[in-house]
Amino acid sequence: MYIVLCKDIIESDIIPYLPKGKRGFPPTVELSEIVNSILYKLKTGVHWEHLPVAALFEGKILSYKTVFYHYRKWCKQGVWRDCWIELLKRHSKYLDLSSGDIDGSHTTAIRGGEDIGYQGRKKRRTTNALYLTDRQGLPLAMSEPIAGNHNDLYDIEVHFEEVVGTLEQADIAVDGLFINADAGFDSEKLRNLCLSKGIMANIAHNKRNGNTESDYYFDEKLYEERYAIERTNAWMDSYRSLLNRFDTTTTSWKGFNYLAFMAIALKKFYKPKKFR
Repeated sequence: MYIVLCKDIIESDIIPYLPKGKRGFPPTVELSEIVNSILYKLKTGVHWEHLPVAALFEGKILSYKTVFYHYRKWCKQGVWRDCWIELLKRHSKYLDLSSGDIDGSHTTAIRGGEDIGYQGRKKRRTTNALYLTDRQGLPLAMSEPIAGNHNDLYDIEVHFEEVVGTLEQADIAVDGLFINADAGFDSEKLRNLCLSKGIMANIAHNKRNGNTESDYYFDEKLYEERYAIERTNAWMDSYRSLLNRFDTTTTSWKGFNYLAFMAIALKKFYKPKKFR
């Protein structure tokens, strides 16, 4: 049976941030087994009804409906984002904030649902969101998903504030941070937003804006490091529940994204050190 995160990591870095119910009966199994089942679903992309619960639980076996119930409950409460913020606080020393990258990502929506629109370039209905990574490519934050018929600069004030707000809630200073972005983000509005936060925007010049030359500083060497966010996209796509969106609710979709953030980061944080 494939294990995304070992039981010890789940119990030390995820379970402490899950809310404890004040009413009703306590869970009849360990919460770590429920979380492990959700992570298995995230990684393999298996449909909930095909979740191999008999292999995922050691003692009493829960039905897939019960696992799904816990997942949806935590999604509605915003638990996964809160847990991610706490992990960023706890492990901030492992982040490389010498610079970062921001990019939009369109995900094909198979079953329709909330915040989905037709995206002409992909000829599919998609969901779009902004993602921010550190220099290593570790995902740090995401914006609220929007319909795929909107471009990356749509409501950029709101979505950029959401991305930066995640770092600020994790007590990570953004003043002085360098951020790479491709030409699709070349706009006066975004540059001013970055300036107001003390962020140094290294945005590629977009020739479609009509100016043959730009007065804004652009560091080509730093921009070459932007490959890291493309690697991040590959890491995220390795979690099959994120490769295509089957979730019809936005809260479930965001939940799987934050769980992937946690899985990628915790594997990096607890990676065994190599000794010569």
